[in-house]
Amino acid sequence: MYIPAHFAADQDTVVELLTNLGAADLITVTDNGMDATFLPLLFDASRGEHGALLGHVARNNEQWKRPAIGDALVIAHGANGYVSPSYYAEKAEHGRVVPTWNYLTLHVYGTLVVHDDPDWVRSLVERLTEKHESEREHPWAVSDAPADYIAGQLRAIVGIELLIKRIEAKAKFSQNRSAADVDGVVAGLSRDGFDEHAQAVRQAREKRRPAR
Repeated sequence: MYIPAHFAADQDTVVELLTNLGAADLITVTDNGMDATFLPLLFDASRGEHGALLGHVARNNEQWKRPAIGDALVIAHGANGYVSPSYYAEKAEHGRVVPTWNYLTLHVYGTLVVHDDPDWVRSLVERLTEKHESEREHPWAVSDAPADYIAGQLRAIVGIELLIKRIEAKAKFSQNRSAADVDGVVAGLSRDGFDEHAQAVRQAREKRRPAR
């Protein structure tokens, strides 16, 4: 991934996205070509040297059955969105501005391990459920469903684990623009209702400012 120095994401940003990750694309290269699956993932910092991403796929999904050639890749995305030239202060000054797209993305490379074990898979499903149900007033739990039904569901899936080797991380949030342009981007995004994107630009601006 092409990462100019001013768009390199710091470690805090990487950890925050991994910790709050919902779903991402798992990509492998096999003897039959490339396979890709979009699936929910859980980051476990305690596994391996650099942590691991845990998930599950359908047993009928051929991807887990085909050995990966080299490292597997997970592509994850954070806040992102369109930036209109009309946001920039420089539009009024000289008009030499064009649209762009801001984004946070991680390319996570590692060794893919398959876990075709009911106990491992159940533990993962419980952890994923707890993560996504924890904010609900009445969280659903795996144990709420009949045991025989859950057993059948678990037989239909297979666990996967990406043992992380390296991460390439890019956070492009208008860091290459003037202070006036960044102010315009924040104001324009907020006005247009893109609050998450606006907050990401604010945070990127704060990280650029020298400590006092």
